[in-house]
Amino acid sequence: MNKINFINPNSEIGKDSIVEPFSYIDKNVIIGNNCWIGNNVTIYSGARIGDNVKIFPGAVISSVPQDLKFDGEETLVEIGEGTTVRECVTISRGTKDKFKTTIGKNCLLMAYSHIAHDCIIEDNCIIVNGVQIAGHSIIGEFAIIGGGTLIHQFTKIGCHSMISGGSIIRKDVPPYCKAGKEPLAYKGVNSIGLKRRNFSQDQINQIQNMYRILYLEGKNISQALKKISEEITKTNERETLVEFIKLSERGVIKGFLD
Repeated sequence: MNKINFINPNSEIGKDSIVEPFSYIDKNVIIGNNCWIGNNVTIYSGARIGDNVKIFPGAVISSVPQDLKFDGEETLVEIGEGTTVRECVTISRGTKDKFKTTIGKNCLLMAYSHIAHDCIIEDNCIIVNGVQIAGHSIIGEFAIIGGGTLIHQFTKIGCHSMISGGSIIRKDVPPYCKAGKEPLAYKGVNSIGLKRRNFSQDQINQIQNMYRILYLEGKNISQALKKISEEITKTNERETLVEFIKLSERGVIKGFLD
């Protein structure tokens, strides 16, 4: 211990990583190379932080889960390389459900967002200011969650989706789409985001055709999935969308009629 911060001798800090004054690093913490830990950061036992991660002042990583069923089991928080954790973000470690909370590579978790126990945030996600993600939720890669959004526990949000700020998410959000309004509803394909990630126009057109069948033809989910399987060429995008809907336990959001 020195005069300006506490770094437990049973933690590991990688090459060229910087820990600024007044931060606390507990035992059983592993921090990778070239990381920056800002001042007044708290990193509790069980944190596994990859290379080139930046954690800004006031963040609390690997705190005890806010779950009454938690019984002190040894669990983790994993943060992938290149991720940025902004001011006052809180990330709870896992419970015996998954034994870890996972943040992927190259994510941006903006100020005051909260990621609860056993969540999975996949690579390249943007979680905007004040988003509150309840336990066991899964956010697919390249998803963007607008500021102030509330996400119910066990919810799944598909890859490449975009959620309007201030939303309340009670149902699963399928991949590749935009969602907004209250109650949350489908608002179109995230075509701009897909173009930025080098999806071809043919791929985007196919995704739009699948959503036309799913939400605009008056079919129920089973009928829509049957027609998609029969009429849409098998591609990774088709399989991703169909599998997501089939595996949804909470049900997916509805279409919105203006």
